[in-house]
Amino acid sequence: MPIRRREFLAAASAASALPLLSATRAWPLGSAPGDQAMPEASRPRLKPVSYRQVRVADSFWAPRQRINREATVPHLFRELELAGQVSNFQRAAAGAKEGYRGPVYMDSDLYKSLEAAAYVLGLTPDAAIAEQVDKLAALVRAAQQPDGYVDTCYQLGGRTRFSNLRNDHELYCGGHLIEAAVTHHEATGSRALLDPALRYADLISRTFGDGPSQRVGYCGHPEIELALIRLSDHTGERRYFELARFFLEHRGEKRFAAEHGTPLETYDGTYFLDQCRIREHTAIAGHAVRAGYLFCAAADLAGRTGDAGLLAMLDRVWASATERRSFVTGGMGSSYDNEGFTTDYDLPTYAAYQESCASIALALLAHRLGLLHGDARYIDVAERALYNAVAAGVSLDGTGFFYVNPLASLGAHHRKPWYQTACCPPNLSRTIGGIGGFAYATTDRDVYVNLFVQGTADTGLARLEVTTDYPWDGRVAIVVRDPRRSDLGLRIRIPGWCTGEVALRVNGQPRAVVKSAGYVEVRSAERVELELPMPVRRLESHPLAAETAGRVALARGPLVYCLEQCDHDAALAGLTLAPDAEVRLGAAEPRLLGARMLAGTATAHETAASEDLYREAQPHAARAVKMTAVPYAVWDGRAAGPMQVWIREG
Repeated sequence: MPIRRREFLAAASAASALPLLSATRAWPLGSAPGDQAMPEASRPRLKPVSYRQVRVADSFWAPRQRINREATVPHLFRELELAGQVSNFQRAAAGAKEGYRGPVYMDSDLYKSLEAAAYVLGLTPDAAIAEQVDKLAALVRAAQQPDGYVDTCYQLGGRTRFSNLRNDHELYCGGHLIEAAVTHHEATGSRALLDPALRYADLISRTFGDGPSQRVGYCGHPEIELALIRLSDHTGERRYFELARFFLEHRGEKRFAAEHGTPLETYDGTYFLDQCRIREHTAIAGHAVRAGYLFCAAADLAGRTGDAGLLAMLDRVWASATERRSFVTGGMGSSYDNEGFTTDYDLPTYAAYQESCASIALALLAHRLGLLHGDARYIDVAERALYNAVAAGVSLDGTGFFYVNPLASLGAHHRKPWYQTACCPPNLSRTIGGIGGFAYATTDRDVYVNLFVQGTADTGLARLEVTTDYPWDGRVAIVVRDPRRSDLGLRIRIPGWCTGEVALRVNGQPRAVVKSAGYVEVRSAERVELELPMPVRRLESHPLAAETAGRVALARGPLVYCLEQCDHDAALAGLTLAPDAEVRLGAAEPRLLGARMLAGTATAHETAASEDLYREAQPHAARAVKMTAVPYAVWDGRAAGPMQVWIREG
């Protein structure tokens, strides 16, 4: 019988409840930067191992990285040509003042595509991709104005710079230019994108700030903040960090109200995360991607300063996001109306929004907080998002993408090759390209193993060789080569979904599993073998999540499963899973990159067809049917038809 886990987080979480960290750290709301900072000795200093040092050779991510290189990145370049992003830069480079195509944020699609390509180049030389990157980077430089400004929407539209910070995404686009530039420089050593990014960052620095000739303002869509901190880390230039802090500190002054003539008494800036100052947030709210990026930047700032007010705020927001406002598949943002959050436990199935970019933002935030606190519970959430909602966002051939990721479909929801708002395709591509960067982290003496990915990792402290068929199998073997110190420690995450007895062997000898912050620690090991039990689990949602009441979701390891109509001869809506029905690991599906299915027996309840709108109730016909579940990560990869994650139980 499958293991049942009652989930009192939301219809969302397959990990244990995350208590508010502030319950053990009484930091006051609204404390000033640096006040009552986390003691240095208690704040872990985890540094992520670069994706460039990780070679992924597993059966889940390695094929996706290959497809990303061979199909997705070339596809992005073709779509940029067709949709108008490239022509916008060409016209701006030629000095045109009109002819802009697309929404105001089109430049960011090109920048994110360049970053996705840079991630590919950071792993594998590719002459064709490198040539395309060089061509587009030259176009960006040609379009950039002498003082560093580059935004083709404004350059081709005759607008006044920075005149509509709430809506026009200038700083957002600039942030994605910076991120692409840093990734490209790290991957290739070329300054082809870095130099224009530095010129634009310098212009932004001259324009915004606390000086007498500068102005106070912030972008309606957070992104520039985390990009500037990354640029500061990359260049060692402190003023970029201070500019990011400036944007974060002033957000919530409700300046968008004054800029757009809205009376303060009627202004609600929640959509833009402008409803309160940064340290005053009590819950995740507003537009999901904007919220995710803003709190990523806040985590970056807190990690570098120990800012007590930010840390306490992040505790509250994290609890809100993971306990009450995210989905079982690891995404967030329930509403089509605002692409974001509504109320606690509003987690629909057919109408779930769960934008792909929001799932990526949650994974990024979880990873940052995991590094900041050295606590595996955050990595549990990153893993769930990456292996489910994020992985589902791109088709197995690499050329179709989900913008919206529902938890049930009547059969009309499919991936598309592109969107007018094309944020998700390149965002998914850059995430898959850099997936190795989520797997490992280090301190001065320890290596943290966060994700179980077959392949190798040069961590700086040792070379790790990992053998596993995760996520299909829970056996993991880690061989430690060339340790840089005799007392090298490995801290290996024991996933929150793993509630059974974990077997551990170190240098061939059994070892008791003693966890600290979700990790088991071993020292001076040459070989570590771990066996994580992977029974099929039934997940129940919080009772206040109305649409999933009386239903269960099936999970195994980090993967959440769903039912697809193509595997069943009865309507999915009429299937019921008995509480004691056995669900077991089934066969691999070659059409889904070898994904392992789940198999069991369900009861199909069918009502005879009738022309009467109302008729006397009759007993429903019931019959036993074979039930097959497929990983949510690969759904809509075969025949079109209905899908559902949550299955009626009874």
